[in-house]
Amino acid sequence: MKNKAFKTIIYSTSLFLLSLSLFSFKAVPDSAKRDSTPTGYKLRTIVVDAGHGGKRLGANGAYSVEKNVTLALAFKLQKAIQKEVPDVNVVMTRTTDDDILWQKRSDIANEAKGDLFISLHCNSLSDKVVTVNGRRRRIPDQSGRGVLLLVYGFHRDKEEAAALRENLFEDKDVKGADAVDFNDPTQMILLNAFKNKYRKRSIHFADIINDEFKDTDGRPSEGVREQGILVLCHSAMPAVLVETGYINNPKDEEYLNSDEGQNEIVATLIRSIKTYKAEVEMVN
Repeated sequence: MKNKAFKTIIYSTSLFLLSLSLFSFKAVPDSAKRDSTPTGYKLRTIVVDAGHGGKRLGANGAYSVEKNVTLALAFKLQKAIQKEVPDVNVVMTRTTDDDILWQKRSDIANEAKGDLFISLHCNSLSDKVVTVNGRRRRIPDQSGRGVLLLVYGFHRDKEEAAALRENLFEDKDVKGADAVDFNDPTQMILLNAFKNKYRKRSIHFADIINDEFKDTDGRPSEGVREQGILVLCHSAMPAVLVETGYINNPKDEEYLNSDEGQNEIVATLIRSIKTYKAEVEMVN
């Protein structure tokens, strides 16, 4: 009886989610947005992830390391969200120099029932190998500049499905193996609907951030790319990794370590969050 009721819920929820997946954010003209009505959905919790920590320094520049820059940015973003978007709760994956394992970061996000996951990082390029007087030498490649936005790729599809499976259902009876058969096509419809929705929203949020960096701040950008990043695909929510700049480029390193640069990056993320929040909470 319980399984029958659960399947009924899945069918109705699946149809609703699939109808939402047909909604294209960019296809909605400004005139239509004025006639939008609330969906009932609220963006309540944002998870802010400061990349690296502890012995995992991350990328390094001439005088700074990634783990310190990302933590400083994370604290500023936390305070900015609390001030500018006060109805949203902020969860930090780390607030100290301690190293947090990638899976633990995802666990923190999932346990908090996050609606959006933002992972902050700094980029760098590997050394170049050149030949000088017949001898091969490694020299720093400082040609990288600007931002890069990453979302999870399809090749980690099964891992994403596992994360969704563990976090989609709150009822203990539903979570149990005896109550739910995830080989059941009915239940896979629901998982796939959520996967498609979260993927679409991840890409859309990354596009918003990218446009803000380029059009408002005038920063160079390498655009939005797919990568098989564990911390993204294991987080059962829309998730974006923000490479805020190339720390091994002298100009970018100075920018990333300055109050002006950090404040500008945070302001860009706040504008992007506000835009994204307004759109996902309204539908034509």
